Amino acid sequence: MDADDILLDAEERMEKAVDVLKNALAGVRTGRANPGLIDSLRVEVYGSATPIKQLASVGAPEPTQILIRPYDPGTLKDIEKAVLASDLGYTPQSDGRVIRINVPPMSTEVRKKMVARVKDLSEEAKVSIRNVRRDANKAADKAEKSKEMSEDDCSRAKDSIQELTKKYEAQADNASKAKETEIMDV
Repeated sequence: MDADDILLDAEERMEKAVDVLKNALAGVRTGRANPGLIDSLRVEVYGSATPIKQLASVGAPEPTQILIRPYDPGTLKDIEKAVLASDLGYTPQSDGRVIRINVPPMSTEVRKKMVARVKDLSEEAKVSIRNVRRDANKAADKAEKSKEMSEDDCSRAKDSIQELTKKYEAQADNASKAKETEIMDV
């Protein structure tokens, strides 16, 4: 494996770690209603657990309300049951065509818990990025030992790996700081 392959693999894996963080942050509640709050919801319908996005359009017409409009009106009751059974703590209200979920405002204590959760998610992403760095450095050392790469090339590869690590850790920090600000500013 040459230095370019090692760097490319490391960069792809670090980028995935940041993407996982961003997806996780989308599901963290802020003070506003956000369709991302129920993205992880799976509905038992047609004999299997189906993601809610495949069964309905989900929107937030108001800052305190999520609106779920099923594509098939027959799945309305199943979606309603799934929201009630979830650990999200929301009570759905159905009018026979759409489901409305009112998102109550968050207390300061709940906001602080959400910020702590964001910090935990960010730290998990950084640990993942550092694990990728460790693996890439090991691959560079292995390539040097097997004479596929010179000592200078190995050193340059490790410097590049460190630069990538800093870049993706900064992206993780920026994403989490933006989410923290969003949580506390509402």
